[in-house]
Amino acid sequence: MINSKMYELGSRRSVIREIFEYGKKRKAEIGEDKVFDFSIGNPSVESPEAVTERIRELLEVHPSTAVHGYTSAQGDPNARQAIADDLNRRFNTSFSGNNVYLTCGAAASLTISLRSIIDADDQNVMVFAPFFTEYRVFIESMGAQIKVVPASFPKLDLNLDAFERMINEKTVAVILNSPNNPTGVVYSEEQIKELAAILEKKSQEYNHPIYIISDEPYREITYGCKPPFITHYYRNSIICYSYSKGLSLPGERIGYILVPDVMPDWQKMYAAVCGAGRSLGFICAPAMFQHVITKCAPLTSDLSKYAANRDLIYNGLSELGYECVRPDGAFYLFVKCLEEDANSFCMRARKYDLLLVPSDDFGCPGYVRIAYCVSAETIKNAMPAFKALAESYK
Repeated sequence: MINSKMYELGSRRSVIREIFEYGKKRKAEIGEDKVFDFSIGNPSVESPEAVTERIRELLEVHPSTAVHGYTSAQGDPNARQAIADDLNRRFNTSFSGNNVYLTCGAAASLTISLRSIIDADDQNVMVFAPFFTEYRVFIESMGAQIKVVPASFPKLDLNLDAFERMINEKTVAVILNSPNNPTGVVYSEEQIKELAAILEKKSQEYNHPIYIISDEPYREITYGCKPPFITHYYRNSIICYSYSKGLSLPGERIGYILVPDVMPDWQKMYAAVCGAGRSLGFICAPAMFQHVITKCAPLTSDLSKYAANRDLIYNGLSELGYECVRPDGAFYLFVKCLEEDANSFCMRARKYDLLLVPSDDFGCPGYVRIAYCVSAETIKNAMPAFKALAESYK
């Protein structure tokens, strides 16, 4: 028999991927420069030259069996220690390689973390709207229920009043994503402290820990601010990271889970992470890029290009009358639609070859997400199309 849930998932792409695939077909029809594809968060800046140099060194100097062979299931010890050293330098922590588990990117980090915590089908994991669409898939595939905290307007930061009302004894974790996908909002230190206080109180009340799973692939992409490092504020936190965005390596699927040593019973949690990775079939992360990270963990791409793009598209759309949430991080702009139905708005935008992502699956209807990790030229050339779209509503 075929698993009906998996058939349903496989038969329908995520809304982001569906638009991305449409964009590829449309570009083949009319030309790449005539399609303004803002659908997918695919980095548009080059990786540092040090990444290329390290790959060349690995391929030319080291035996292929060493470069491509299995590492330890939790990752090469040198790579794990390099990550711990980088975190300690930047955040004044005292982690070792034994706190780090290397993964096949952020999706693997999240699913492994969820599997390590969830052990009953009546449990729930909370998310703040708007949230990355795949969180629902990840949570429900682990047998838990997703509880969506309504969006907090107009800032779209953490709706902590609603969160405190909705949390219950079956809550095992909350996923936090800052800088946020799809809004680019960076949650403040004040809100993180308040969230931590709520979780401490509720953990004591329910007599079991409630974990923060902090999804941080955009940690380095910020504009004049820095996201609070979660383990400084709440001990029962698990950090999920990917080098896809900051180091421009999305297709290489390399990331990690950090189980901090400030967590009570952290060694038991780390063992659960190892067990979860094993149960999901993750033998080890891609070996060559583990060895790349050993030398390149502290580096980033030239992220200043995203700041320039942020200003270009935010200012341009605001001048045209669009209502935008000003992002402090990531490379997404969240824009209010010119009608209530975001899907209808996106279909009308396609008439101008503007490919935008409707916000319904993000848990916040009435908006679109614009991924501005594109060339500045694409943004400039898209402005007449955005203007024509706005005028079509008049």
